[in-house]
Amino acid sequence: MAVRENIIQVCHDLFMQFSIKSITMDDIARELSISKKTIYQYFQDKNDLVLQITRAHLDEEKREIESIKLRASNAVETLIEESLCLRKNITDMNPSLLFDLRKYHQQAWELYLDYKEKVYIQSLKETLEKGISEGYFRPEIDPEILAVLRVEQIQMSLENYTYPRSRFKFNEVQIQLFDHFLHGLVSEKGRRLFEKIQEKTC
Repeated sequence: MAVRENIIQVCHDLFMQFSIKSITMDDIARELSISKKTIYQYFQDKNDLVLQITRAHLDEEKREIESIKLRASNAVETLIEESLCLRKNITDMNPSLLFDLRKYHQQAWELYLDYKEKVYIQSLKETLEKGISEGYFRPEIDPEILAVLRVEQIQMSLENYTYPRSRFKFNEVQIQLFDHFLHGLVSEKGRRLFEKIQEKTC
Protein backbone atom coordinates (compact mmCIF):
# COMPACT_ATOMS: atom_id res chain seq x y z
CA MET A 1 0.00 0.00 0.00
CA ALA A 2 1.32 3.46 -0.93
CA VAL A 3 2.29 5.77 1.93
CA ARG A 4 -0.55 8.26 1.30
CA GLU A 5 -3.21 5.54 1.21
CA ASN A 6 -1.77 3.93 4.33
CA ILE A 7 -1.95 7.25 6.21
CA ILE A 8 -5.57 7.68 5.11
CA GLN A 9 -6.53 4.15 6.18
CA VAL A 10 -4.84 4.31 9.57
CA CYS A 11 -6.24 7.78 10.32
CA HIS A 12 -9.70 6.71 9.19
CA ASP A 13 -9.63 3.86 11.72
CA LEU A 14 -8.33 6.14 14.48
CA PHE A 15 -11.01 8.76 13.83
CA MET A 16 -13.76 6.15 13.70
CA GLN A 17 -12.66 4.76 17.07
CA PHE A 18 -11.65 7.92 18.95
CA SER A 19 -13.24 10.70 16.85
CA ILE A 20 -11.28 13.56 15.25
CA LYS A 21 -10.56 16.19 17.88
CA SER A 22 -8.92 13.79 20.30
CA ILE A 23 -6.37 12.57 17.73
CA THR A 24 -3.35 14.84 17.14
CA MET A 25 -0.83 14.76 14.32
CA ASP A 26 1.69 13.46 16.89
CA ASP A 27 -0.67 10.57 17.65
CA ILE A 28 -0.94 9.79 13.96
CA ALA A 29 2.83 9.87 13.41
CA ARG A 30 3.35 7.62 16.43
CA GLU A 31 0.70 5.14 15.24
CA LEU A 32 2.27 4.97 11.78
CA SER A 33 5.86 4.97 13.08
CA ILE A 34 6.73 7.86 10.79
CA SER A 35 7.62 11.51 11.33
CA LYS A 36 5.11 14.36 11.13
CA LYS A 37 7.28 15.74 8.32
CA THR A 38 6.42 12.66 6.26
CA ILE A 39 2.69 13.23 6.83
CA TYR A 40 3.06 16.85 5.74
CA GLN A 41 4.60 15.70 2.47
CA TYR A 42 1.17 14.34 1.55
CA PHE A 43 -1.25 16.59 3.46
CA GLN A 44 -1.10 20.34 4.12
CA ASP A 45 -2.46 20.11 7.66
CA LYS A 46 -5.00 18.22 9.75
CA ASN A 47 -7.90 19.90 7.94
CA ASP A 48 -6.61 18.64 4.61
CA LEU A 49 -6.07 15.17 6.07
CA VAL A 50 -9.63 15.05 7.42
CA LEU A 51 -10.98 16.27 4.08
CA GLN A 52 -9.15 13.56 2.13
CA ILE A 53 -10.21 10.85 4.59
CA THR A 54 -13.82 12.03 4.37
CA ARG A 55 -13.68 11.98 0.56
CA ALA A 56 -12.19 8.47 0.51
CA HIS A 57 -14.80 7.20 2.99
CA LEU A 58 -17.72 8.71 1.08
CA ASP A 59 -16.41 7.46 -2.26
CA GLU A 60 -16.22 3.95 -0.83
CA GLU A 61 -19.77 4.18 0.50
CA LYS A 62 -20.93 5.40 -2.92
CA ARG A 63 -19.29 2.38 -4.58
CA GLU A 64 -20.98 0.04 -2.07
CA ILE A 65 -24.40 1.58 -2.76
CA GLU A 66 -23.90 1.26 -6.52
CA SER A 67 -22.77 -2.36 -6.14
CA ILE A 68 -25.81 -3.25 -4.02
CA LYS A 69 -28.19 -1.64 -6.52
CA LEU A 70 -26.62 -3.61 -9.36
CA ARG A 71 -26.89 -7.02 -7.71
CA ALA A 72 -30.20 -6.66 -5.83
CA SER A 73 -33.22 -8.21 -7.55
CA ASN A 74 -35.71 -5.58 -6.38
CA ALA A 75 -36.13 -2.47 -4.26
CA VAL A 76 -36.87 -4.38 -1.05
CA GLU A 77 -33.63 -6.34 -1.35
CA THR A 78 -31.79 -3.10 -2.09
CA LEU A 79 -33.01 -1.45 1.12
CA ILE A 80 -32.23 -4.54 3.21
CA GLU A 81 -28.72 -4.88 1.79
CA GLU A 82 -28.02 -1.17 2.24
CA SER A 83 -29.21 -1.34 5.84
CA LEU A 84 -26.93 -4.31 6.58
CA CYS A 85 -24.01 -2.51 4.92
CA LEU A 86 -24.71 0.62 6.97
CA ARG A 87 -24.73 -1.33 10.21
CA LYS A 88 -21.44 -3.00 9.31
CA ASN A 89 -19.76 0.30 8.46
CA ILE A 90 -20.89 2.40 11.43
CA THR A 91 -21.25 -0.02 14.34
CA ASP A 92 -17.90 1.02 15.82
CA MET A 93 -18.14 4.70 14.85
CA ASN A 94 -17.44 7.13 17.68
CA PRO A 95 -20.65 9.11 18.36
CA SER A 96 -18.66 12.39 18.50
CA LEU A 97 -17.31 12.04 14.95
CA LEU A 98 -20.04 13.95 13.11
CA PHE A 99 -20.03 16.66 15.78
CA ASP A 100 -16.26 17.12 15.39
CA LEU A 101 -16.58 17.17 11.61
CA ARG A 102 -19.30 19.84 11.73
CA LYS A 103 -17.59 22.03 14.33
CA TYR A 104 -13.92 21.87 13.40
CA HIS A 105 -13.62 20.83 9.74
CA GLN A 106 -15.95 22.91 7.60
CA GLN A 107 -14.73 21.74 4.18
CA ALA A 108 -15.13 18.09 5.11
CA TRP A 109 -18.55 18.77 6.61
CA GLU A 110 -19.70 20.55 3.42
CA LEU A 111 -18.44 17.60 1.39
CA TYR A 112 -20.48 15.26 3.58
CA LEU A 113 -23.60 17.44 3.13
CA ASP A 114 -23.08 17.43 -0.65
CA TYR A 115 -22.86 13.62 -0.70
CA LYS A 116 -25.85 13.39 1.60
CA GLU A 117 -27.97 15.32 -0.89
CA LYS A 118 -26.58 14.09 -4.21
CA VAL A 119 -25.74 10.47 -3.34
CA TYR A 120 -27.62 9.20 -0.30
CA ILE A 121 -30.94 11.00 -0.72
CA GLN A 122 -31.00 10.79 -4.51
CA SER A 123 -30.10 7.09 -4.54
CA LEU A 124 -32.74 6.27 -1.94
CA LYS A 125 -35.35 8.30 -3.81
CA GLU A 126 -34.63 6.25 -6.95
CA THR A 127 -34.94 3.01 -4.98
CA LEU A 128 -38.30 4.07 -3.55
CA GLU A 129 -39.54 5.02 -7.03
CA LYS A 130 -38.42 1.62 -8.29
CA GLY A 131 -40.23 -0.11 -5.43
CA ILE A 132 -43.46 1.70 -6.34
CA SER A 133 -43.14 0.64 -9.98
CA GLU A 134 -42.50 -2.97 -8.88
CA GLY A 135 -45.59 -2.91 -6.69
CA TYR A 136 -43.64 -3.55 -3.48
CA PHE A 137 -44.12 -0.04 -2.04
CA ARG A 138 -47.39 1.81 -1.64
CA PRO A 139 -48.10 4.12 -4.61
CA GLU A 140 -49.20 7.01 -2.39
CA ILE A 141 -45.83 7.48 -0.68
CA ASP A 142 -43.70 10.48 -1.66
CA PRO A 143 -40.21 9.10 -2.48
CA GLU A 144 -38.37 12.36 -1.95
CA ILE A 145 -39.96 13.16 1.42
CA LEU A 146 -39.30 9.66 2.73
CA ALA A 147 -35.75 9.55 1.32
CA VAL A 148 -34.93 12.73 3.24
CA LEU A 149 -36.62 11.32 6.35
CA ARG A 150 -34.60 8.10 6.24
CA VAL A 151 -31.25 9.83 5.72
CA GLU A 152 -31.95 12.30 8.53
CA GLN A 153 -33.06 9.39 10.71
CA ILE A 154 -29.73 7.66 10.15
CA GLN A 155 -27.73 10.83 10.87
CA MET A 156 -29.74 11.45 14.05
CA SER A 157 -29.03 7.93 15.26
CA LEU A 158 -25.27 8.33 14.72
CA GLU A 159 -24.97 11.19 17.17
CA ASN A 160 -25.14 10.63 20.88
CA TYR A 161 -28.17 12.79 21.70
CA THR A 162 -31.39 10.99 20.83
CA TYR A 163 -30.13 7.45 21.43
CA PRO A 164 -27.13 7.73 23.80
CA ARG A 165 -24.88 4.65 23.69
CA SER A 166 -24.97 4.44 27.48
CA ARG A 167 -28.69 3.66 27.29
CA PHE A 168 -29.33 2.08 23.87
CA LYS A 169 -27.61 -0.70 21.95
CA PHE A 170 -26.52 0.85 18.66
CA ASN A 171 -27.31 -2.15 16.45
CA GLU A 172 -30.75 -2.55 17.99
CA VAL A 173 -31.54 1.11 17.31
CA GLN A 174 -30.61 0.64 13.64
CA ILE A 175 -32.71 -2.54 13.36
CA GLN A 176 -35.77 -0.93 14.95
CA LEU A 177 -35.56 2.26 12.88
CA PHE A 178 -35.14 0.34 9.63
CA ASP A 179 -37.96 -2.09 10.44
CA HIS A 180 -40.31 0.80 11.22
CA PHE A 181 -39.28 2.66 8.04
CA LEU A 182 -39.70 -0.34 5.75
CA HIS A 183 -43.08 -1.35 7.14
CA GLY A 184 -44.29 2.18 6.47
CA LEU A 185 -43.38 1.73 2.79
CA VAL A 186 -44.48 -1.72 1.79
CA SER A 187 -47.66 -2.83 0.08
CA GLU A 188 -49.09 -6.24 0.95
CA LYS A 189 -46.97 -7.68 -1.87
CA GLY A 190 -43.91 -5.98 -0.43
CA ARG A 191 -44.66 -7.19 3.08
CA ARG A 192 -44.82 -10.81 1.88
CA LEU A 193 -41.50 -10.41 0.07
CA PHE A 194 -39.86 -8.83 3.13
CA GLU A 195 -41.03 -11.69 5.35
CA LYS A 196 -39.79 -14.24 2.81
CA ILE A 197 -36.36 -12.61 2.71
CA GLN A 198 -36.24 -12.51 6.53
CA GLU A 199 -37.03 -16.24 6.71
CA LYS A 200 -34.11 -16.98 4.39
CA THR A 201 -31.65 -14.89 6.38
CA CYS A 202 -32.65 -16.18 9.83
